[in-house]
Amino acid sequence: MYLLTIKDGLGTRHIGPYASPKHASDDLDRVLETCSERARWQIHALETPERSLELQAVAS
Repeated sequence: MYLLTIKDGLGTRHIGPYASPKHASDDLDRVLETCSERARWQIHALETPERSLELQAVAS
């Protein structure tokens, strides 16, 4: 899962989750219409709590 993070001035908005980075980038134009010209954005991968626990178990 992926999360779109928009930083616009002092505010930060998190939009999603999306199934893939492509889905997030496809929605980016719609989201940026509501932001200022100086807004910055990033796409971040989300992990489910179960997946995070699996990674910790493998690392141990």
